[in-house]
Amino acid sequence: MQWKKWTRELNEAGTVRLAELIAIKIRVGDAIALCGDLGAGKTTLARALIGALYGVSAPEVPSPTFGLLHSYPTPRLTVSHFDFYRLRSADEARELGFEEALETGAVIVEWPELYAPLLPKDRIEIVLGETATPDTRQVTVVGIGSTAARVERIGQIMAFLDAQPDWAGARITYLQGDASTRAYARLKRNGSAVLLMDAPRQPDGPPVRDGRSYSQIACLAEDMVRPFVAIGGVLGASGLSTPHVLAADLEAGLLLVEDLDDRLYGREIAAGAAQAELWRAAVDALVHLRGTPVPPELALPDGTRYSLPRRDRAAFEIEIELLLDWLWPELKGGPAPEEIRAEFRALWAPVIDRLLALPPGWFLRDYHSPNLVWLPEREGVARVGILDFQDALDEHVAFDLVSLLQDARVDVPESLERELLDYYCAEVAARESGFDREAFAAAYADFGAQRNTRLLGLWARLMRRDGKPHYLQHYPRTWDYLARNLRYVTLAPLAAWYERHFPESERARRLAP
Repeated sequence: MQWKKWTRELNEAGTVRLAELIAIKIRVGDAIALCGDLGAGKTTLARALIGALYGVSAPEVPSPTFGLLHSYPTPRLTVSHFDFYRLRSADEARELGFEEALETGAVIVEWPELYAPLLPKDRIEIVLGETATPDTRQVTVVGIGSTAARVERIGQIMAFLDAQPDWAGARITYLQGDASTRAYARLKRNGSAVLLMDAPRQPDGPPVRDGRSYSQIACLAEDMVRPFVAIGGVLGASGLSTPHVLAADLEAGLLLVEDLDDRLYGREIAAGAAQAELWRAAVDALVHLRGTPVPPELALPDGTRYSLPRRDRAAFEIEIELLLDWLWPELKGGPAPEEIRAEFRALWAPVIDRLLALPPGWFLRDYHSPNLVWLPEREGVARVGILDFQDALDEHVAFDLVSLLQDARVDVPESLERELLDYYCAEVAARESGFDREAFAAAYADFGAQRNTRLLGLWARLMRRDGKPHYLQHYPRTWDYLARNLRYVTLAPLAAWYERHFPESERARRLAP
């Protein structure tokens, strides 16, 4: 069985930091076994972990000795705190609901060695022992089975943060992430805050076509940190607001970055902000970005270089075929027949030809409300904070405008889309004498059709394969956006295919997990 182990000497602040890092990595089904003699600090660590899971509203956490079991319904999961010391048998632990607590939440166990067979084979063991210094403990953390990688990562983060003396003693809190594999946490100290970006390099997924993984074919960054640092540096130097990198371990995939706060576009709209103002500011940032050349190579602080990739035909094909691979089976009850696939590919071929022939430029890829922060205290284009750009490409600039004006997470009325598309074209035409509005409109429609086709398949994949049904709330909106693009004259053959195979009655059906 896989296991990882590391040992450190920790004072009280270090023990709290360990608890906070465990709190951002904990999952349903986790068992955390705390081992050590009386007075070793087991209950202190348990209290810190439970408090970290609650955040600012943590209740008092008594020793479990007085009640054998205490359960805490924290915002992310219920954690149950057991003390095996005064139990008379393993059956008594079962009667207290130990197994049920593991199924529905996480458990912290003091004196786990007394009834070790009860513990799951996949678990985190923490052994606390005395040192020559009274206020310091020797702490050994062991990850067994599926927890091994997380325990190893906690050790890497501890070492990275120890090298940042300005943030010693900072409180660490969990932040909800996105659909990607990276994670965030916020560090707060003396009224200031920074973000920890935890983005280890991802191994290649299974080969899906021609011996390559989906991420390789679609040009998705498997090493997120290097492109994030390289691209963010260029964008920031151009006058745009990207998170300034304060510290980096490029090899480990760890960054400390500027905290641009929580005023995400989606939250601002939900709170009643004027959508037209925010979206126009984001359009202004894209107009500004057109004037920033894409360097052939982008510098990194370790002396290496990074270049923006460009998609090929296979990348476009694998993205649009998500519709056939995942949505078709959900709606039709079985895989798409080969003749349907052949027709689909043939209709998309001239569209992909046009996309491949477009001139290059900045293509940030995920320029939409979850990744845009409103910074009204700044001026001009700097009012728009841009959070996500590590998957940027050297492709046509129309795609980012599509991402914004056909936002997958927020409704953008068609009237506002048209107004801001006209505004963008007018602003660019005033700066670039050779701007071809009709060619840009055609590229916009082609990218819109391609993007929303991919998203329809992606929502189904996130639901079925990844167990994330909440993304289905965006499904009806995506069909609406796709229909807008398919009205463009050159996309009429594709529009007919969608109407034939996905009529309105099927588009309106709710997908069920």
